[in-house]
Amino acid sequence: MKVEKRVTATLCSNFNQRLTVALLTGTALAGFTGSAIAQPALAPPQAVTSALQPVAQAGTVRSIAVTGAQRLESDTVLSYTKLRVGQPYNRESLDLALKDLFETELFADVQIRDDQGNLTIEIKENPVINRIVLEGNKRLKDEKIQPEIKLAPRQIFTRSRVRADVARIVELYRRQGRFAASVDPKMVQLDQNRVDIIFEISEGPKSKVRQINIIGNEKFSHGELRGQMVTKQSRLFRIFSSGTSYDPDRLAYDQQKLRQFYLTEGYADFRVISAVAELTQNKRDFIITYVVEEGDRYKFGDVSVQSDIRDLQPETLQKLVPMKKGDWYNAKQVEDTVTSMTETAGLFGYAFADINPDFQRSKDNLTMSLVFRVNEAPRVYVERIDINGNTLTQDKVIRREFRLHEGDAFNSFQVKRSADRIKSLGYFQDKLEVEQKPGSAPDRIVLETNVEEKSTGELQLSAGFSSLERFIVSASIRQRNFRGKGQELRASVNYSNYSKSVELGFTEPYLFDRNIALGGDIFRRDMNSFNYLNNNDRNTTYQQTTTGFQIRAGLALTEYMSLALRYGLSFDDVTLDKNSFYSDTDGNGTLECDPILAGRYLCDAIGKRTTSSLGYSLIYDTRDNRIRPTKGHSVTFSQDLAGLGGSVKYLRSRIDADKFWKVGGGFIFSLSGEAGYIHSLEKQKFDSASNPIDKVRLTDRFFLGEPQMRGFDIRGIGPRVKRFYLSDADTDGVYERAAGNNTQDDALGGKIYYQARAELEIPLGSGAKEMGLRPSIFVDAGAVAGLKNPALTQFPGYCSLTVTNPDSTTTTTTTKAGGTPASPTCATGTFANGNFEEDYLGDTLKPRLSVGFGVNWNSPFGPFRIDIAKALLKEPGDDTKLITFNVGTQF
Repeated sequence: MKVEKRVTATLCSNFNQRLTVALLTGTALAGFTGSAIAQPALAPPQAVTSALQPVAQAGTVRSIAVTGAQRLESDTVLSYTKLRVGQPYNRESLDLALKDLFETELFADVQIRDDQGNLTIEIKENPVINRIVLEGNKRLKDEKIQPEIKLAPRQIFTRSRVRADVARIVELYRRQGRFAASVDPKMVQLDQNRVDIIFEISEGPKSKVRQINIIGNEKFSHGELRGQMVTKQSRLFRIFSSGTSYDPDRLAYDQQKLRQFYLTEGYADFRVISAVAELTQNKRDFIITYVVEEGDRYKFGDVSVQSDIRDLQPETLQKLVPMKKGDWYNAKQVEDTVTSMTETAGLFGYAFADINPDFQRSKDNLTMSLVFRVNEAPRVYVERIDINGNTLTQDKVIRREFRLHEGDAFNSFQVKRSADRIKSLGYFQDKLEVEQKPGSAPDRIVLETNVEEKSTGELQLSAGFSSLERFIVSASIRQRNFRGKGQELRASVNYSNYSKSVELGFTEPYLFDRNIALGGDIFRRDMNSFNYLNNNDRNTTYQQTTTGFQIRAGLALTEYMSLALRYGLSFDDVTLDKNSFYSDTDGNGTLECDPILAGRYLCDAIGKRTTSSLGYSLIYDTRDNRIRPTKGHSVTFSQDLAGLGGSVKYLRSRIDADKFWKVGGGFIFSLSGEAGYIHSLEKQKFDSASNPIDKVRLTDRFFLGEPQMRGFDIRGIGPRVKRFYLSDADTDGVYERAAGNNTQDDALGGKIYYQARAELEIPLGSGAKEMGLRPSIFVDAGAVAGLKNPALTQFPGYCSLTVTNPDSTTTTTTTKAGGTPASPTCATGTFANGNFEEDYLGDTLKPRLSVGFGVNWNSPFGPFRIDIAKALLKEPGDDTKLITFNVGTQF
């Protein structure tokens, strides 16, 4: 009878590896007990049940053959075992060979057959992964999960790697607060020993914090302590809050927040004994329980300063100490005082000043005495400045913003100022910091600046259809860091049925690497001003074509003050449609602008003119960031003189100022104001009727409205002429303002204006901050005025028309025969469509006031701003607007 020995091993389908080793002979089962083993048909039943002693050695290996290999060479398979031809073997050595082969995780099954020393290793290779598929994931996209999966196509499939990937995916969902998530891996067998791995994901609901319990608090209520935590209890009004989901890291952070709160209130012995988060059975909610020990409340005892640095006298540093003996102990005050002293030491060049607060606690008197010890430290000099992370921006663009250079004495204020100037460039992310690292010697320091580039290009593209502009196409491009040299390049094109413009501009901020800026702009603007007739029909009032250029230069006078110079030359041509607005007013056969048809203010504006202006701006700016300031202020005074050649002569003056404060809790409050006045240097002119013409032309005046004054429409504030059309609908001889508010409204602008704004930026949670959401509430106020009343000519036969306004709640009849200072100036006349009446409105410096809120959002499509504002104070004739928004994109 032929004797056969066979050893087998398999992996169970539930991914738990089970090793079954069977050594079968024709006569007995030798040296193995435990699991049932299949019997060969040739073995007598009685022989199987008989017992033999374990065999120590089965013989010598005569030959080794490998079968079943597809991708692996036989020699490669044998290299994983210690079996060799000519060496002795026994059951233990065969068992070890099986384990060695399975540890490679290359095989799904292995059997070793023994035919009197002729060993045959039968293998079944693990399949090759064809692809990996994710199913059921909606909250986390494939791009978020795939980096966590270590398996990849064309790799060898192993169950241990699948289990590890399952654990990583589950952990990823737990970090998102979804503790009920589960992952079921599936394997689909394909031909050529290939498989598809499918991870079927059940995301489950987000695990919320149902309740936060605090045990041991006596001095402060549960609500006060919960208010200090980042984690919040899940409630309906917090539906959009990210703080209601459970996060283990946030739990540890909340313990620190509790300790900080108690330490600022004087409880120096406070401690959190335990913090336990329990997951409910349905895995939907967590219940968090804190056990705290408050301890006694302390007061400050004696507070003094000791300094071992000659330049830092204790008397000087003592002025930086805000706490007094008898005040309640406040750990935050101590921390802030150390920071303030460190910054002061940095001003004197001691970058590594060692300032340690020495506490002396008296539990009997419940006092905390304090000595601020300033240890000896060398004065430090800048060894070098390192800049990392600038992949696009050239080093010199960053270095020229540093207020310190290699070899200079260290100054912490100059380091902070350098960081602010680099942030103000707008080329890098806001988290930029200038780190201070020890140099090659104790008196040397290395300033390391780690920057992260961000998009500095802005692209705005829009196309659409508007009831105002009909078909609209608008495109603008701006690169604030052109070629990485800090240069600014911009271009814009706008086209519609009523407006067309092209503008190009370029600015070099450091001409020849000197702190002198030089730039220029060229432009062409064609604009048709329009209004409405009968509230529906659109009517073009005048056309204005402007072509010109401007050259700009700027230089720094001091660290905070700079001077900007500019020269501009433009050519304007304002025309009216002769078919609509011209007539033979004098009866001499010559067509002239008819004030009855166009209005006196438009007749005054037509003509060609050349404006040659020279201007300057004096700027004082201490803001920490010119793009998104949080503190500091700026003041700008500007004047432009037109009349160095050309046909237009005036002096325009403007002043702008703003100030920003950090008011705590991440809130930023700002106040801003501006005002302007334009004074004509031309001689007084009169029209054909000897009426004086306003010396400041329509195109040179100030206008106010959107976007400067939210809550009002474009040019919605200030002097304007409204023409009301009249009709004798009931043929009773009384002309009434036609129903439906049939008017023609034209803004005239003003020679003087002012505007003020107060705004509070509201901080949001980390999630909203990462999205770039910055909401704010604001109050806007302002006015524009200063024109002479336009000559609204009174026409015989119409001066005493009885006019009834049908929009009134009660019908009243009034007779208007011209204007008086106490009432709007009005004129009446005839028009092609009937009679009309004109009112001159809005010429007053009484403030207009609006309040509202808005949101800035750095959306995936670009910067987006929406404002909702309500006008609280307005004057007759003002045009209001509730919602305004603007959107663009960045690259």
